[in-house]
Amino acid sequence: MPGRSPGVWACPVASWGWPMRSPWLWLLALPLLCQAAPGDSEFLAAREAAQRGQFGRVAELADGLRGHPLHAYVELWLLQSRLATLPGEDVRRYLDREAGQLVGNRLRGEWLRTLGRAGQWTGFDQDWPAMLDPDTELQCLQAQSAAQKDRRALEAHRQRWFVGRDLPEACSRLFDAMFAGGVLKDTDRWARIRLALAGGNTSLATALLQQAGAWNTGDSRKLDAALRDPSRYLADRGKSSTRARADREIALFALGRVASATPDGAAATWEKLAAGFPRDDREYGWSLIAVAGARKHAPQSLDWFRRGGDTRLDGNQIEWRARAALRVREWPEVLRTLDTMEADYRERAVWRYWRARALRETGRGKEAVALLVALAGEHHFHGQLAAEELGPTVGAAPVEYRPSEEEVRAAARLPGLSRALAWYRLGLRYEGNLEWIWTVRDLDDVTLLGAAELARREGWYERAIATADRTKRLTNQELRYPTPYQDLLRARAREFDVDDAWLFGLVRQESRFNATARSPVGAAGLMQVMPDTARWVARKLGLKDWRPATDDTPDENVNFGTFYLKHILTQLDGSPVLASAGYNAGPRRAQGWRAPVPLEGAVYIDTIPFQETRDYVRKVMANTLQYARRFGRLDETLTGRIGTVPARTGGGS
Repeated sequence: MPGRSPGVWACPVASWGWPMRSPWLWLLALPLLCQAAPGDSEFLAAREAAQRGQFGRVAELADGLRGHPLHAYVELWLLQSRLATLPGEDVRRYLDREAGQLVGNRLRGEWLRTLGRAGQWTGFDQDWPAMLDPDTELQCLQAQSAAQKDRRALEAHRQRWFVGRDLPEACSRLFDAMFAGGVLKDTDRWARIRLALAGGNTSLATALLQQAGAWNTGDSRKLDAALRDPSRYLADRGKSSTRARADREIALFALGRVASATPDGAAATWEKLAAGFPRDDREYGWSLIAVAGARKHAPQSLDWFRRGGDTRLDGNQIEWRARAALRVREWPEVLRTLDTMEADYRERAVWRYWRARALRETGRGKEAVALLVALAGEHHFHGQLAAEELGPTVGAAPVEYRPSEEEVRAAARLPGLSRALAWYRLGLRYEGNLEWIWTVRDLDDVTLLGAAELARREGWYERAIATADRTKRLTNQELRYPTPYQDLLRARAREFDVDDAWLFGLVRQESRFNATARSPVGAAGLMQVMPDTARWVARKLGLKDWRPATDDTPDENVNFGTFYLKHILTQLDGSPVLASAGYNAGPRRAQGWRAPVPLEGAVYIDTIPFQETRDYVRKVMANTLQYARRFGRLDETLTGRIGTVPARTGGGS
């Protein structure tokens, strides 16, 4: 931690044991030097007491904190400690005062949980309408409440059953009512067993099989064997009966595990075994192999999907069928597959773009243009590709807007942002980030840009970027694409002969320009350099005395990161698309995802097997274009930047 200086209070490093609910929150959980304010030490004492369950001490401190911007949290902790015994009027006074605020919504959620678990449905129904973003448990409690008045309400929640993960106890009670009322049947239990096994949730699958009365100690041994060595288990199935449903499901579970490693091997095995299974199971087996094959870009994947016949695929599996067709440019198959997607998948930007491309490739240009026009007005990778497909004359550009001083001050006065500022001042950036995200979620464009400018002035570039990115009609490119560390980044770009716009685009995605960012796995700094990578670079640069954390500065981090980026770029045939993928997932993987023939850059990106890396490369390349334009290179295009990915060559390292 930095040392103390006159008039500056070193913010404490709290004990951070939170779930990582957002991919950027870990970047914010870092100590700052911050100005102390009246009541800060007392507030931190109250917070610590609440964490220890010492609510008498919290109550002692509460009155003296009434003017503190985070006083509402002190009240929240006290109310939460007594929810089971508090009169409803006391709770509702707080809820009314903090309506629409994060603290109010938190208390409302806990209050509804208390009422629902106690079966107090009248009070539950009274407070439910104002609940925002309810979690799964609350949704299941609300369904229980609705079913008290009309059993037909159970039907509306039937789809909640069909997930392969564990759900809260409130959902179990809801499902019991559904089975009792005939809304769910035994066939639905088997459907969820299959989902649980496909997701590797063997404990849930076992519990469901026991509920179905289709489980014994021998089945436990079989499932253990399928987990330990699925290939051997399947080889043994050739000598065993598959008449029992549990036996067949365990065999299909083993088949899926083999397919995830070697789709070809799974296909060869299934050719021998499938005849002993009913048609539906045979086709399901081929679908498992097809999805695994599509993830590995196996050329037979579409044939395997076809052998899957009428198997009902979930949204994620249908996406893989679309990617398999896209990879080999079978445009009619792309269209047919997209037509089978449910609306929430079909309306994603990636599939609207590829539907437009497939329509154009199959001679339906007018329909394609209509899709592209709508997409071109959106600020993301596929929106930019759509705009370039249409040409420069379509659509009006967003209006560039610079917030006024009063608009920045107005943003700072918003209760949620005021609380976020107070959390940040205390060095508790995770909590501040939660307040910030909650507050900006429904703001208009002018207020968003005022808030983004406020964050930029405080040096919170990650908040400035994320907030400015939310605007629809107005924009501010300086806030969306800031250029801190400009001298450093441009100097290293020149030294290692990499595109400065690409380097800025990558840093924006890696750390949001947070020089002290550190990931849970140890990636650090502006370019999120991993410890092993840093050691490798130090050896390559001849730094014999280098040790981790001996000189952990932005200059060193960018020096090491840019050296490594240039190494990958050279290794991967000078393709920034491949190098971006390699920087995120490793150069061997990026190399392995190439095709035997040259591949359109957008196709390569959108068929990357890892969702994190797909999103990463899209954003890095879209960022790069915007930085190029900020640097005066207005004639560049995203299509030109991503270009064509060369055909697969030798292995990388």
